[in-house]
Amino acid sequence: MAHDPLQLACPQCHALNRVPAARRGDAPVCGRCRARLFPGEPFALGTAGFDAHAQRTDLPLLVDFWAPWCGPCRAMAPAYAQAAALLEPRLRLAKVDTEAEPALGARFGIRSIPTLALFLHGRELARQPGAMPLQGIVQWVGRHLPPAG
Repeated sequence: MAHDPLQLACPQCHALNRVPAARRGDAPVCGRCRARLFPGEPFALGTAGFDAHAQRTDLPLLVDFWAPWCGPCRAMAPAYAQAAALLEPRLRLAKVDTEAEPALGARFGIRSIPTLALFLHGRELARQPGAMPLQGIVQWVGRHLPPAG
């Protein structure tokens, strides 16, 4: 199973890419736009590309639902960015601005921000409202990720 290619959506253009599982740590790039598939930082995600990342990608997706006016959201942003550097390429990290993308906030019933939600193959695995420090984010993800295959 570890040798099967992974399907990954590009954080830039949302095109689906096939990457050998053993090579995901080798800085793969998108076949369409040449952007890095693992940018080492959270990427902005909107309605247009959400399903490509949450449903059709073979890696878990951690989403930070936030808004620019939210103080706790802004306070957690640096820790979330650091988490991307620590957790990739085991999973992807994205940010959804609920102010700019209210349909996504409504679709997932986001009632408070920031809220972290972990998705795999279109299923929400876990959700955590409230700001967390770096270690809290990493530990929370570790508790909810399925075992690496």
